[in-house]
Amino acid sequence: MLRPIKQVHKFIADEEGATVVEYAALVALVIAGCIAIIFILGGQIRGGFQAFKELLDAAGIKPSTP
Repeated sequence: MLRPIKQVHKFIADEEGATVVEYAALVALVIAGCIAIIFILGGQIRGGFQAFKELLDAAGIKPSTP
């Protein structure tokens, strides 16, 4: 009867599961931050590429076709 009680105490004292949950939460926060940055800066990045394309078009530089 004493052995199952020791196993329960060992299971409760084990912090490995908590560490996994903490890492999962950290990864979720990093992913959420990356998505937010993409949404915030997406329009500005698109505008920069569009301006670069217009600059190339004005200079008469066309993309090469393979």
